[in-house]
Amino acid sequence: MNNLADNIWSFDGEAVPFFTLPYTTRMTVIRLSCGSLWIHSPIRLDETLKQQIDQLGPVRYLIAPNQLHHLFLPQWQQQYPQAQLFGTQGVQQKRTDIRFDGVFTPDFTAPWQEDIEQLLFTGSAVMEEAVFFHKASKILIVTDLIENFAPDSFTPLKRLLAKAAGILAPNGKMPADWRLSFLFHKAEARAHMLRIINWQPEKISMAHGLMVESNAVPFLRRSFNWLNLKQEDVQ
Repeated sequence: MNNLADNIWSFDGEAVPFFTLPYTTRMTVIRLSCGSLWIHSPIRLDETLKQQIDQLGPVRYLIAPNQLHHLFLPQWQQQYPQAQLFGTQGVQQKRTDIRFDGVFTPDFTAPWQEDIEQLLFTGSAVMEEAVFFHKASKILIVTDLIENFAPDSFTPLKRLLAKAAGILAPNGKMPADWRLSFLFHKAEARAHMLRIINWQPEKISMAHGLMVESNAVPFLRRSFNWLNLKQEDVQ
């Protein structure tokens, strides 16, 4: 458990294989103003983790931010049946065996909006992702929108594959295959990223790879330079 700031923590989970690469995982937990917990991209739940979570507060919301982050949701629902589960349309279509309480849409009104900003990053036929910003700590929370793996996470051969995909720290990006899917919808992606930058995040907590501990906005500008962001576009 890593205390990122007041009322926000990250928990590192096990690595899961994806396209032959070992993807380290991370869950972000926020204690809302009401005292209950908002849990982003839940990792495998064991007794030790459950004890840590229960000490922080009652679990109220579980977040499945895209269609790739769903493996451990049934464990959490079983242990916390009172929690409400929200996810994108893609993850709900993929996991019809799981009960969801709400779907993320571009005009979704979040019950946690007092504490957390959010947007649905759309424009790709491959995948969409719900992105979040904790207002009090100024921490941006993403899953696969940015991947930023330490080079020593991989063997030399797999390191070359990760570099080709653009997901090696300190220059992590959206994976290359997802980037290519915005070929005809860059304007939509650009509008989303400008809104994220206008939140003025100071740090970035991501599910895969090294966190961005400072200078988050310059990092976002470099990471999303394929969208031709301009300084004058940011308020």
